This record gives sequence, C-alpha cells and structure tokens, in this order.
Amino acid sequence: MTWQRWRQHFERNQNRPLPAIGLPPRLPDAHRRALAWSLARFQVGEAGEGRIARDIWRIRLRGIDDDYRNALGLFVKEEGRHARILSEMVRCLGGTLLAGSWTERLFVVARRLLDVRLKLLVLLAAEVVGIGFYGLCAGAFPSGPLRAALEQIRDDERAHLRFHRDFFQTEVSPGWRRRVFRIGWTLIGSAASLVVLLDHRRTLRTLGVPMAGAARSLARLVGEAGRLEVLEPAPIAFGATTS
Repeated sequence: MTWQRWRQHFERNQNRPLPAIGLPPRLPDAHRRALAWSLARFQVGEAGEGRIARDIWRIRLRGIDDDYRNALGLFVKEEGRHARILSEMVRCLGGTLLAGSWTERLFVVARRLLDVRLKLLVLLAAEVVGIGFYGLCAGAFPSGPLRAALEQIRDDERAHLRFHRDFFQTEVSPGWRRRVFRIGWTLIGSAASLVVLLDHRRTLRTLGVPMAGAARSLARLVGEAGRLEVLEPAPIAFGATTS
C-alpha cells in the first residue's frame, strides 16, 4: 500500500471552504426538529477523535509509514471540519449543540479500551453508520445548501471508509486472519448500527423511514466493508421522503 496518495487526498481536501448553510423553504417543523436533534448527536461524534492521531506516532506497524500517520492526522482534521459544518446546520435548524451524548461516550470508551488496530475498527464502524445516516438526512431535505453540505460530508465519509479499509487490507493477511477479522468486524459494525438505529428511531419515524429498511441498508454496508476487497460504496437509499 502506498499511503502517499491518501496524504495527498487529505491535503487537497483541507483547502476547501466551508459550504454555505441556509434553511430550505417548505421544510416541515417536525422534520426540522428531528433533523436538528439527530445532527447534534452526530456533531459530537465528529469532533472527538484526536487522540488516535497522536497514538499512531508512538507505535510501529508493518503496513504503515509516515505518509499514513500524516494522512490519519489530516483525516481527524477533516472530521473536525465536518463537526463545524454540522454545528452550523444544527443552529440553522433551530437546534441545540450538545456537550456529549450517550452514544458518543460509548464510542469513546470503546476506543480508549482498545489498541490502535481496534480503535481504527471502531472508526470504520463510525464511517459505515455515518454514510448511511448522512445519506438518509440528505434525502429528507429539498435541493439546496443544507442538502449539498450533507452530501459532501457523506461523500467524505465514503472516502474515509476506503482509507480505513486500505489499512486493514494491509494489516490483515489473507486466510484465517481475514476470517477472524470479518467475524470481529461484523460484531462491531452490527453493534454500532444497532446503537445508532435505536438512538435515532424517532427521527427515522418522523421522516417516514421504515426501521427494517434502514437496518437492511446498514447491514449491507457492514457486509461490504468486511470483505476487504476493492469497495466503491453505492449511495444508501433508505426510502426517505423529500418535502
């Protein structure tokens, strides 16, 4: 794996201006409140991954180099950019920013108890649920700045997913190790999906999204992410209605 291309990818991305944010017309109040509630919780999660960018400089793994370490630091900065975008979206929707949430604390505790490889596995799970949920929320907005901003975050998360999967392709040898990885990943990815679905079930119901359909879509993405093959994630279609 040549990590230079990922470092260059994140270096190019960091020069982007923040997208314009504006409340779309004809957004029902119930949708506005539900989206503000959910995006406030995702905003907390996007803002809290700096420790791993420091930890990676203290360890030696056979498949990484300084380009990877720098790319991981830039990835964390990009997640911070997402947090800034989401904070503006929450304010625009009339919501309240949070200091923390129980799901965010759960992810933080999991990362702190694990070694770097498993911390990155938890981040991979975060990318999976992010791709799914940001795609869902984007589908709830009519065309306009808020929808475009969420679609940009979703597309960034797709790249993040490939970045983390490239790490595991390098670190996990083919054969029984990949089978063990797949089992462990399926447990972690499925647990993360279940937590998010339960925490945001009221938002899903408000937007008219069947819980079973959302669960199937996340399960499909968890399965794709665990195969450690070349992955080009397809858009997630949860069946949300637009207004």
